[in-house]
Amino acid sequence: MAVSTDMQKIRNIGIIAHIDAGKTTTTERVLHYTGETHKMGDVDEGTTVTDYHYLEQEKGITIRAAAVTCKWKDIRINLIDTPGHVDFTAEVERSLRVLDGGIVVFSGVEGVEAQSETVWHQADSYKVPRICFINKLDRTGADYFRTMDDIAERLRATVCPLQIPIGKEKEFTGCIDLIKQKAIYFDQEKKGKETKIVEIPEDLVDEAQLWRERMIETLADADDEIAEAFLEGKEFTEEEIHQAIRRATIALKLFPVFCGSSLKYIGVQPVLDGVALYLPSPLDIPPVQGLDAKGKEKSYPPDPDGPFVGLLFKIQADKHEELGFIRIYSGTLKPSSRVLNSRHNKKENITRLMHIQADRRTMLESASAGDIVGVIGVKDSVTGDTLCEPKEPVILEQITFPETVISTRIEPESSGDKDKLAATLAILQKEDPTFRASISPDTGEVLISGMGELHLEVAIEKIKHDYNVKIRTGKPRVSYRETLKADGRAVGQCHRQLASGNIFAEVEIELQPISGEGAAAFEFKNKLPMDSLVPHEMVLIIEDQLREECRGSGMYGFPLSQIRAIVHDAKYREGESTEPAYRFAVAHAVQQILSQAGTNILEPVMKLEVRTPEEYMGDVTGDMAARRAAIENVSMRGHLQVVTAAVPLREMFGYSTSLRSLTQGRATYTMEPLRYSVAPPEVGDQLM
Repeated sequence: MAVSTDMQKIRNIGIIAHIDAGKTTTTERVLHYTGETHKMGDVDEGTTVTDYHYLEQEKGITIRAAAVTCKWKDIRINLIDTPGHVDFTAEVERSLRVLDGGIVVFSGVEGVEAQSETVWHQADSYKVPRICFINKLDRTGADYFRTMDDIAERLRATVCPLQIPIGKEKEFTGCIDLIKQKAIYFDQEKKGKETKIVEIPEDLVDEAQLWRERMIETLADADDEIAEAFLEGKEFTEEEIHQAIRRATIALKLFPVFCGSSLKYIGVQPVLDGVALYLPSPLDIPPVQGLDAKGKEKSYPPDPDGPFVGLLFKIQADKHEELGFIRIYSGTLKPSSRVLNSRHNKKENITRLMHIQADRRTMLESASAGDIVGVIGVKDSVTGDTLCEPKEPVILEQITFPETVISTRIEPESSGDKDKLAATLAILQKEDPTFRASISPDTGEVLISGMGELHLEVAIEKIKHDYNVKIRTGKPRVSYRETLKADGRAVGQCHRQLASGNIFAEVEIELQPISGEGAAAFEFKNKLPMDSLVPHEMVLIIEDQLREECRGSGMYGFPLSQIRAIVHDAKYREGESTEPAYRFAVAHAVQQILSQAGTNILEPVMKLEVRTPEEYMGDVTGDMAARRAAIENVSMRGHLQVVTAAVPLREMFGYSTSLRSLTQGRATYTMEPLRYSVAPPEVGDQLM
């Protein structure tokens, strides 16, 4: 079997949202309506296609991004269902890096929630065109128009409504298509598989006309062709509107909005039509950019006959072998191919190539540009590595992941489990770039770090049950970092005589602290002179060693973060300047800078959003103040007060119990990593 190369008819999309907005249920409906499944699964019953891991079925949430493929009319959709819980944000990050479009699901009851904002901004950073699906409109308190306003205001997005609902809450029965100017009803007895398109009910004709005018006005603001015709008072054909929405959506000028209830089988097929009509094919997005062997930028258009270029965006340990997920940007890949991992300059043998359907696989004879496929055979590659033709090396931009914020101690119950635990932790780190394991140099204990308590809980469950390692665990604790107090600059040297001959390297390095919202954990800048003799592969080694040094310990024993590393100069001698020599010289320079500049402790600060009845506001905000929280916004959402604040993680242990007590269990909260900030001096004193 070979994957089709008609790229105009491919859609690589993801379903993204806040937890409990209905992503997985929507995916189940999509798979059923496209003919991929004969029976729809249920999240509560643990029978969905994409949540197939036992922990997902047990907890009723998506933990791992799952890839499925389906066909709607003549369009092949490669769909990734991503987790909504903030602890598994890496799954969303790496999925968005390789997707061309997205469906963002919002709950019509809760509107834009904390994680909705996070995933939206992640999609913004990768310039991913999106359509919006306002779900759960059958629920009490659901409001399509309020949610649409919420998207516009909180996400600063230009929304373009293509539908309005018929009825509200329990009376929600269908939707009005503003383009066709027809009403659509979904047969409940046949679980929505059959639809009925009829004239708009009389009592909704005027409202539908008003919203159609708003749709056309929004479109005219985003598209010159429509604007010109609009000013001339021309009527538009359906095809003209579809084409204009497609142009504006791909250009990120607007976001089409659909309405429905996946649970009640309402509104999913129009969303599938929207995917086909408005989201881009691989040919509609700019060619991927990479650095060639000389460090020069080069474009790789999606050409099946071009040189092979792919990005490994996910690794999953599966039945004693590692399954890699690759997005192919250029060229064609076949089983038994030998490819180059350009970041490590190592060859990989792709033994098997497969089409992935959640936990099912179909072997492929080939796959081409625009495809997302699974591969067996990658041994030395990790998430974010570029695989390419050995004769034409290229490095694509890597995927960046947030830093871990919480740690816990684990230890094997017996010495016999020690090696087994080490091997298991190595697999988990390779699978999940936001999971870290380290051995404390002071105590020898194993520390595992992640994005939150649920993240660590899932990792511990996997260690115990998936890999059968018996362990004891400690209490969760905060993961601190360090950053420089000031800029530092030093020359690191390596000049040694060995039995095999001389080795030599010299590098001039500057390290600077980075501050401000969204500060990266690590930035690298190459400012070597134009006439530098240092080969490009040695510059990559210098960068790699600088990253390694920052992952190591600062003055307090914590990893360095929010560091900009600049290489200003380097000396090179043919035959003497080796990889070990440059690594030693970089380490020497970094140690000098740390001694000169000193470091500050950084603590993780969380974004906290609390929803509470108004009568408990004083108690809630008073408790926040006692936890060193900085309140950023207070607003009304429905009948609840919503308080958004930034608060240090170390102050938040036990918060759920405290909030329940303060509000008689009537308030809820969500929390996600926001940034690392310099901790007050007393934190450093306590840690010392």
